Amino acid sequence: MTEAASHDAAAMQALLERQKRAHLADGAPDLALRIDRLNRCIGLLVDHRAEIEEALNTDFGSRSREASAFTDVAASIGPLKHARDNLARWARPEKRKTSPPILALFGARAEVRYQPKGVVGVISPWNFPINLTFAPLAGILAAGNRAMIKPSEFTPATSALMARMFAKAFKEEEIAVVTGGPEIGQAFAGLAFDHLIFTGATGVARHVMRAAAENLVPLTLELGGKSPVIVGRSADMAVATARIMNGKTLNAGQICLAPDYVLTPEESLDGFIAGAEGAVRKMFPTLKDNPDYTAIVAQRHYDRISSYVADARAKGARVIEMKPEGEDLSQQEHRKIAPTLIINPTDDMKVMQEEIFGPVLPVKTYKAVSEAIEYVNAHDRPLGLYYFGSDAAERETVLRATTAGGVTVNDVVFHVAQEDLPFGGVGPAGMGSYHGIDGFREFSHKKAIYSQIPKDIGPLVQMRPPYGPAIAKFLAGQITR
Repeated sequence: MTEAASHDAAAMQALLERQKRAHLADGAPDLALRIDRLNRCIGLLVDHRAEIEEALNTDFGSRSREASAFTDVAASIGPLKHARDNLARWARPEKRKTSPPILALFGARAEVRYQPKGVVGVISPWNFPINLTFAPLAGILAAGNRAMIKPSEFTPATSALMARMFAKAFKEEEIAVVTGGPEIGQAFAGLAFDHLIFTGATGVARHVMRAAAENLVPLTLELGGKSPVIVGRSADMAVATARIMNGKTLNAGQICLAPDYVLTPEESLDGFIAGAEGAVRKMFPTLKDNPDYTAIVAQRHYDRISSYVADARAKGARVIEMKPEGEDLSQQEHRKIAPTLIINPTDDMKVMQEEIFGPVLPVKTYKAVSEAIEYVNAHDRPLGLYYFGSDAAERETVLRATTAGGVTVNDVVFHVAQEDLPFGGVGPAGMGSYHGIDGFREFSHKKAIYSQIPKDIGPLVQMRPPYGPAIAKFLAGQITR
């Protein structure tokens, strides 16, 4: 797609029509072609690793190359390989039971076949722009679909790189990238795709859902929210704080699954603070010029996160900025914010009302774990929930009493890396799920097929007029407790 066309709604519509025509003309791709497409995506990631790291570093101002290789390159190759290696099994028709069962004895058959939906639109975000494009493509391509991709305007270097990458390996009728700002994104969301997946903020998702509704486009929404951490009294505090702060500082907390606030026993608060400070000091002896510590992606996000801290401080919260060398971050080349704890915040503080999406972590205390559960349940259902502890009964209580998109026990974020588990939200955190076989099914049409027996035997004849004793006997057998 030319640069001019990429900024033209009519050109996007024409591209969608070309992809749909190609899908109808070529039919469902066989497994060999699907595997070839998955392998082409893997090849793009392997061959362009250095360029991807450089583009992400450019877009963020400062982003760890190792973290980019881990979260955006390796974490994208994994899902693609998993889909490639399991596709033959996923794509098999599934036999189902017939009703009434007696018909199966005479040759009736029921089955489900997985059919490509057609063209899937992908609106990917800025925080992990490579991963959150390629990971959905694992299921999209495995299911036999074509794709149109609208990456974020907040990571322009990475978006331009992806456009060049896909153009090298795919015809536009297979996969195409459309670049542009919010107006292009809005027009993109209104196209008559056969399915649309959006990853991003809940507020934007409402607009995407309204636009998709005009064409009744089925949606997968991967959003976010305030993912809580419940630290049990049986938790190993040193391990818990190291893992929590690793999850909170990865990509400077710019992760939809980042721990958004912590609930810890009141007598453990000092231990949590000390553990968190020690964990940060070990990972990041310095921050300002440390290439391992990522900057905030844009000034408006830097200002937003900074305003949460200022608001909490103004309303009386205890604020702990973890700068091991006492560095002054007020004068810096990049937009880095130190890992920051907000101790016992109140609910009138912005940091407890909005998804933080940055390296700021509120810490609240509780007397009984039931209080922590009640607090979580009083708010929107989160994308992720995390529990730390060795008390099996307490763990099961937390799991049974709360609802979240997914859960990691004794760590944070890790459930998203399990390819055999569905990944998705619930309520304001999203709808639908993908990854692994669940992604294959999410982007497939589940076609129900029933094959009737060739001869008109008694049970079939009884269901047609003129009705008589036979249908009365049949109904008497069916209408029972």
